[in-house]
Amino acid sequence: MSHSLYLILLLLLPFSFCLNQEAQYLQKLKLGFDDPDGFFSDWNDAGADATPCNWTGVTCSEPGTGFVVSVDLSNANIAGPFPSVLCRLTGLKFISLYNNSINGTLSDELTACQSLVHLNLAQNLLTGTLPENLSKLPELKHLDLTGNNFSGDIPASFGQFQKLEVISLVDNLISGKIPAVIGNISTLKQLNLSYNPLDAGEIPPEIGNLTNLEVLWLTGCNLIGPIPDSLSRLSKLVDLDLAINKLSGSVPSSITELKNVVQIELYNNSLSGELPKTGWSRMTSLRLLDISMNLFTGTVPEELCSLQLESLNLYENELGGKFPEIISNSSNLYELRLFGNRFSGTLPKELGINSPLIWIDVSNNLFSGEIPVSLCEKGKLEEILMIHNSFSGQIPASLSKCRSLKRVRLGYNKFSGDVPVEFWGLPQVSLLELVENSFTGVIGKKIAGAGNLSTLNIANNKFSGELPDEFGFLGTLIEFSGSNNQFSGSLPSSIGNLVQLSKLDLHTNKFSGKIPSSIYSLKKLNELNLANNEFSGNIPEKIGELSVLNYLDLSQNQFSGKIPVGLQNLRLNQLNLSSNGLIGDIPPVYAKKTYISSFLGNPGLCGDIEGLCDGKNVTKNRGYVWLLRAIFILTGCILIVGLGWFYFRCKNFKNSKESIDKSKWTLMSFHKLSFSEYEILGALDEDNVIGSGASGKVYRVVLSNGDSVAVKKLWSSSKKGDEDIENGSGSGLVLDNGFEAEVETLGKIRHKNIVRLWCCCSTKMCKLLVYEYMPNGSLGDLLHSSKSGLLDWPIRYKIAVDAAEGLAYLHHDCVPPIVHRDVKSNNILLDGDYGARVADFGVAKVVDGNEKAGNSMSVIAGSCGYIAPEYAYTLRVNEKSDIYSFGVVLLELVTGKLPVDPEFGEKDLVKWVCTSLDQKGLDDVLDPKLDSCFKEEICKVLNVGLLCTSPLPINRPSMRRVVKMLQEIGSVNPMKFGTKDGKLTPYYYDDASDHGSVA
Repeated sequence: MSHSLYLILLLLLPFSFCLNQEAQYLQKLKLGFDDPDGFFSDWNDAGADATPCNWTGVTCSEPGTGFVVSVDLSNANIAGPFPSVLCRLTGLKFISLYNNSINGTLSDELTACQSLVHLNLAQNLLTGTLPENLSKLPELKHLDLTGNNFSGDIPASFGQFQKLEVISLVDNLISGKIPAVIGNISTLKQLNLSYNPLDAGEIPPEIGNLTNLEVLWLTGCNLIGPIPDSLSRLSKLVDLDLAINKLSGSVPSSITELKNVVQIELYNNSLSGELPKTGWSRMTSLRLLDISMNLFTGTVPEELCSLQLESLNLYENELGGKFPEIISNSSNLYELRLFGNRFSGTLPKELGINSPLIWIDVSNNLFSGEIPVSLCEKGKLEEILMIHNSFSGQIPASLSKCRSLKRVRLGYNKFSGDVPVEFWGLPQVSLLELVENSFTGVIGKKIAGAGNLSTLNIANNKFSGELPDEFGFLGTLIEFSGSNNQFSGSLPSSIGNLVQLSKLDLHTNKFSGKIPSSIYSLKKLNELNLANNEFSGNIPEKIGELSVLNYLDLSQNQFSGKIPVGLQNLRLNQLNLSSNGLIGDIPPVYAKKTYISSFLGNPGLCGDIEGLCDGKNVTKNRGYVWLLRAIFILTGCILIVGLGWFYFRCKNFKNSKESIDKSKWTLMSFHKLSFSEYEILGALDEDNVIGSGASGKVYRVVLSNGDSVAVKKLWSSSKKGDEDIENGSGSGLVLDNGFEAEVETLGKIRHKNIVRLWCCCSTKMCKLLVYEYMPNGSLGDLLHSSKSGLLDWPIRYKIAVDAAEGLAYLHHDCVPPIVHRDVKSNNILLDGDYGARVADFGVAKVVDGNEKAGNSMSVIAGSCGYIAPEYAYTLRVNEKSDIYSFGVVLLELVTGKLPVDPEFGEKDLVKWVCTSLDQKGLDDVLDPKLDSCFKEEICKVLNVGLLCTSPLPINRPSMRRVVKMLQEIGSVNPMKFGTKDGKLTPYYYDDASDHGSVA
């Protein structure tokens, strides 16, 4: 017996040795990682006979014993380089380090993992090129490198994988084109290359050789050219996603041969022509078709609508004709989006009877007829968007029972009749828009039940009667537009309960009585328009306490008494008190000729504005008054002439050397000019100053042709500029260098989102830069002033995208790349339509090929609150510094806060946002001036801002990726599907914005 036991122990010795050795390898792995959350706490060394089989994340071939076959460290919050020691585990088949901070590059040592079947390194910080030798892993079936920073081309060697079934390289920095050799991987089931900055190229027809392919996901890959016919050979394909590219041509009729496809996404391309007329009936598995934002024409095939579709998105094309009635037979359809086409006729009468509709958007078409009464038959309808059509008739009573409704937009149609009483009180509706129709009747008292209503727009109808007291129960109401109706009576005092209200527009009605005193508790009121009614009494003094009010129109009423002096406390962009019965003095702030139209038609009102009185208030002492005026005018003229003579004498003496000697100025133009330097020089006086900073002053110069330009005047100095957040300066560099940098940079740049430098003028003592004039000033000035109410979310989003595209041009399209180094809201200028331009390149830096890793500067450039942490400590400059600063700008747009503020204590905006999100939640961070209906979209932009301000530079996305992320937020984000109970179900959808146009 003892002899047998000895033999057994002898046989088990190599097995025991292997277990001990594998534990030692894993111990080395543990030591190579930072582990702040203690993921490896049970990976302890229990002696020479230790087995790793019970350690967290470790699986062995047999429970508790055997060889290690799987190491899963997903979501462990660990950081460090890829542990190549794993490949010493000879039986290892599964590695997942998903969603950690694995950094560095992948080395060829990975090829030692000869047994590896599954490798998941997604959502980490890996860089460098894709290892060419990965294809030498003979057993590898699953390769997921999504969400890293890999760059360079896809190696041609990838065509040599022997058993690979899944390759996912989504969301990296991969360039080049999709290699044709990918078509050699005959075992491939999923090819996911989306969201990479690939070079413009066509879809390789060789992909049609992948006859086992089930998922082809090539969204955002810069694809051009037609969709190849060869894709029709992918008989097992379930998901075809070619969205957000530049594909052109028509959809090949062969696409209908994809009998097993469940979803096809071709949105946001340049595809054109008509859809295939026949063949759709073969696609019995098709549940989602999204061909929106293309150039398709013709009609929608009936065969397509006969399928059991769940989601049909055809919006923003040029499709027309009557929409097929047969769509009503679909028992799965929950989403129908047809807006922005040329569809005519009526909607199918039975639409919704069989379909569990959730979203329907047919805006901006030529539809007519009535709303189908069955739209909410299944009780799931959340959105009904029908603006800008020719629908008529009444709102069906059935919709007043649709308690699932959240957004209703029926504006700009021909609806008529009374609104059903119950419809006013739908509990989930946040947006109710009935504008520009012929609705009649009153607002029912049932409106008290609309507890989620934030926007009510019923302007330009024929509503009548009084506003009910129940109106005051709408505690979430932000905007109420009821202008151009026939409302009468006085405003209910309960209106003061609408503490979230920012816009109240009731102009052109028959309201009467006094303005209720309760209205002055509306501290968030930004716009008040009660014009063209029959209001009377005094304008209350307390109106000056509405601190954010910037639009006030009380014209064409019967107000009397004096204008409240408290109006001076407001910073109004629009003021109109004309055509009332006001008397007395005009408050000094408004006693200017520019405001004359605001006070016309008040016979008893006569201030110091010439032309206001119109001879109506002239007294008996008219001749005496004119004599005094003549004396004052004559005295003033003499004084002005004398001062002018003295000024010019001094000016000529002061500038006798050179500074205004026009013959000494040198002009360098960068565009064809319609003006000369003399026209610029003659207008540089203090009256034209529109801004100033450490580097000099900025003037607005109106040219003889009526156009305006902005002129930055820089004085030579050996002194370094001081930091000046308020005025947008703070380059920290010698101003002569700033001048040269600006000229060198802007002189050769041509981009719609970079401010245009017309020319420069210089002498030894003074240098001028002449730019295009931006009438809305800088984003910083507008966002952090009382005018911030002008910047609603759609405008802020537009500014963010414009500025991102400008910076992306500098980083990716300029050769060599340009780093701005002073990105901030004060250096983003806004044109008349709030289009954004990146400006102020006084500290810009050209990064040549040797500086890609970061070039050390001798002094910090930038502005407090915007400077990336690594820049402040290391003085290393690269594109990642700009990306951090732009992230701060995004946080400004979302929060409305300054980058540094005493409110934050020792924190800056980035740290304040992170802390507030952790401690107080999202609502404490978002700007309360922003419409809550955009909350989801705002949150996504907030996430982009947080990505850009990551403390680790390598973790910040490139500006090209930032642009893509922002564009996807504002358009239609990809909606991916999974299966639940055997049914196709969306697990992601962006409902942040409407796609129908708004007047």
